[in-house]
Amino acid sequence: MEHRWLKRRAWILGLAVALLLPLGLGRAEGAAYDPQVLKVALLPDENAAKVIQDNEGLRAYLEKRLSRKIELYVLTSYAAMIEATRNGRIDLAFFGPLSYCMARDKAAIEPFAAKVKDGATTYRSVIIANGASGIQKPEDIRGKRMAYGDQASTSSHLIPKGLLAQRGVKPGDYQESFLGKHDAVALNVMRGNVDAGGLSQVIFNGLVEKGTIDGSRVKVVAESDPIPEYPWVMRSDLAAALKESIRNAFYEIRDPAILKPLKADGFAPIRDSDYDVIRQAAKILGLDLGALEK
Repeated sequence: MEHRWLKRRAWILGLAVALLLPLGLGRAEGAAYDPQVLKVALLPDENAAKVIQDNEGLRAYLEKRLSRKIELYVLTSYAAMIEATRNGRIDLAFFGPLSYCMARDKAAIEPFAAKVKDGATTYRSVIIANGASGIQKPEDIRGKRMAYGDQASTSSHLIPKGLLAQRGVKPGDYQESFLGKHDAVALNVMRGNVDAGGLSQVIFNGLVEKGTIDGSRVKVVAESDPIPEYPWVMRSDLAAALKESIRNAFYEIRDPAILKPLKADGFAPIRDSDYDVIRQAAKILGLDLGALEK
């Protein structure tokens, strides 16, 4: 019953965002924005119902700390999330590093927090392969079918593509496809629909731990260097007092019931410059960030 409710809620919230997009904000030009309802967009990198469920504790906590209603939204794609942010329809958002860089080019937003795990504000990407594919190392992906998540994903596109390029394996050397979400990549690799795929190490490990992915049928063939963690961002025109309250609310989360579903030990401050390494990686690969959104 709970799962059905979560799926329905995720669908309703996604629809609500679509209906909000054409509307104006009805606010004086240049005035500080201090809404009583904060619209929070969450990255659609896994099943929408799971994303909503994992963030329910955070939603309730923020409502209490900020004394205002919090609405969670899971949009249909990274591009839809970037567009909603650009149009000023989202107040807070949880982006991936690459999608943040893309959104930052188009919207007045600022990063303020990233999760801390095992003392670090970084994570890793992995390339996985089907156990029967014959792939033992990244170079073996030549002539094979390689899956990515969303084109605007850091750990399920930019970084694994970069790992292959470092080994001399260019996009034209394999058949590439985009499956949208990290869990879809892992499932399709396990089922043999593709030979290999790239995704977040944290998400992959979580899928194996839950039994969604049979670890005996899939193997990790490459692991990236540390990547700056997913940033939480806020729109820049929020009232100064509200911005400060939001920052403090995140930095002071201690409740394991909130943090565990988010795979976090806490949250720490971040800056836009922390993501210059992502911009540089995209530049080295010759990726047009504007084109990735389409």
